Amino acid sequence: MSHHAVRYVTKSAAAAAGSIGAAAATAASAVAAAAVAASVVLSPVPDAASRMDGVHADLQRAVQLNQITAEQAASFEAKLAGRIFGDA
Repeated sequence: MSHHAVRYVTKSAAAAAGSIGAAAATAASAVAAAAVAASVVLSPVPDAASRMDGVHADLQRAVQLNQITAEQAASFEAKLAGRIFGDA
């Protein structure tokens, strides 16, 4: 076999191995993403009171960080309470 032929075969084999490795990595990341999505979908939904507790805590944190005003937090919390508890 000539020197050029050997180099071609070597490069082709290396490229094929790289493609297989990349495909395996892509497949592994897809499986991981599917596992995360399934865990989110299948996780239990918290009750309305727990959700509102979380909303309240998040809004208070935003007020402390001066991201929103206390009035904005109260208004937004009232709107979400209506939606979460089904009154709106």
